Amino acid sequence: MRWALVAVIVVCNVFGDILNTMGMKRHGEVEDLRPRHMLHLAWSILRNPFVLGGLGCLAVSFFALLGLLSITNVSFAVPATAIGYLLETLLAKYVLKEDVHW
Repeated sequence: MRWALVAVIVVCNVFGDILNTMGMKRHGEVEDLRPRHMLHLAWSILRNPFVLGGLGCLAVSFFALLGLLSITNVSFAVPATAIGYLLETLLAKYVLKEDVHW
């Protein structure tokens, strides 16, 4: 059960971050931070399917992490899920076409 939760956490966290990045790149740069524009920004972001999918994936990852922490120690959970950083970097380079250096 522990390793299944680790897999869910890693996969959902990686895809959540990638989808959120895709959605925000599609949306464009945030330039105006006045309250009225922030409400418009929030509304337009919440209609973005990539951002909604990313938020859903991150929610699943969060609740899976809570489940994992209920059955094991944080000293196992955090290192076991650290492979997600490598996977995110690889997907950023090859899917998002980001410039990744050592």
